[in-house]
Amino acid sequence: MVNKPLQIVVIGGGAAGFFGAITCATSHPQARVLLLEAGRTPLAKVRISGGGRCNVTHHCFDPALLVQQYPRGGKALRGAFSRFQPQDTIAWFARRGVKLKTEADGRMFPVTDNSETIVNCLLKAAADAGVILRTGAKVEKIQNEEAGFTIQLKDGETLECNRVLLATGSNPHAYQWAKELGHTIIPPVPSLFTFNINDARLKDLAGASVETVHLRLLETGKEKIEQIGPLLITHWGLSGPAVLKLSAWGARILRDRNYQMSLQINWLPPHTPETLRQLLLDYKAQFPKRSLAAHCPVSLPKRLWQRFVFSLGINSETTWAELSKKALTALVEELTRGRYAITGKGTFKEEFVTCGGIDLKEVNFKTMESRKCPALYFAGEILDIDGVTGGFNFQSAWTTGWIAGQSNALPNKVVH
Repeated sequence: MVNKPLQIVVIGGGAAGFFGAITCATSHPQARVLLLEAGRTPLAKVRISGGGRCNVTHHCFDPALLVQQYPRGGKALRGAFSRFQPQDTIAWFARRGVKLKTEADGRMFPVTDNSETIVNCLLKAAADAGVILRTGAKVEKIQNEEAGFTIQLKDGETLECNRVLLATGSNPHAYQWAKELGHTIIPPVPSLFTFNINDARLKDLAGASVETVHLRLLETGKEKIEQIGPLLITHWGLSGPAVLKLSAWGARILRDRNYQMSLQINWLPPHTPETLRQLLLDYKAQFPKRSLAAHCPVSLPKRLWQRFVFSLGINSETTWAELSKKALTALVEELTRGRYAITGKGTFKEEFVTCGGIDLKEVNFKTMESRKCPALYFAGEILDIDGVTGGFNFQSAWTTGWIAGQSNALPNKVVH
């Protein structure tokens, strides 16, 4: 009796789905690997990521440090990154002729600065490995039968397979399929977003940026949610790496508060109110005749400094010598503990990341196989994993896709 080749269906033609399908097909050439993508164009998110350049990964090669960039999922990824981490991603693409470069902030892009380089590499690698790609293939239902899985497509076609890898991102339909197969879904909420802030202190300052600020969400109870990093003032409020990271760590509490919370900003870390007061007093003593508004002694954009000065009722003719103790105290408070009201959330370019998804306790991270339904695997953003901006979300997609693909290549087993 001749055994039928292993039938493996990967659902989701994004980064995790492609990486899982390619790894599976190259590790187990005898298997028939079918990759289903509901849209007409696969790898759509890869195409638009990083402003069309594709932030492939991050130049962080220590798994212990790497996991600190994941508000959710870091603990589960610790062992996974010891098996496939950014160095492995770099090597994987290099073997296929794609060289990556590292930018000053650690983000890594193809040297071409074009996401099509990554898209074309993945498409070619999938074709070379024998992966059968079907676009416009919308899945309606997945059933776990005694002999394997039955997948019902929207057009009425039925597929049968031994194993399924779900790599559908934050797709509500996929959450429902997983739920029907026995899984718990952590309710998905947005992560990585900008803050809407309507405040006179920021009006008409769009485009002004500060290299390092310290942000903290207030009224969070015992939980301390804060971040340090660059900040950008926008037409609608605040953006930049510090805001995006804070939004990721505070995603759930911000959602619970309907994106209306108080934000505290120290515009000049590591200064404290005490150290900044002394710095300003020293400057006052050294340059008493200088105009307060025209001469900024700290590293802030001049127009932002002037806005803070004028917002305290200090006129443009006031000299440093004329700065009162009361005004000095108010200025120090404004610069180190300014409060701003978040009134809503914006979007981060065309990229959309959610936290939530498959409960990680129900997945074996050594194989990415379900603990609830044998021969069902997961990879990518369908899991309750999300990273901050900088290539970390793609890295978790490559890593979980690679592990799921390797595991799918193990000897066939009967599904009960």
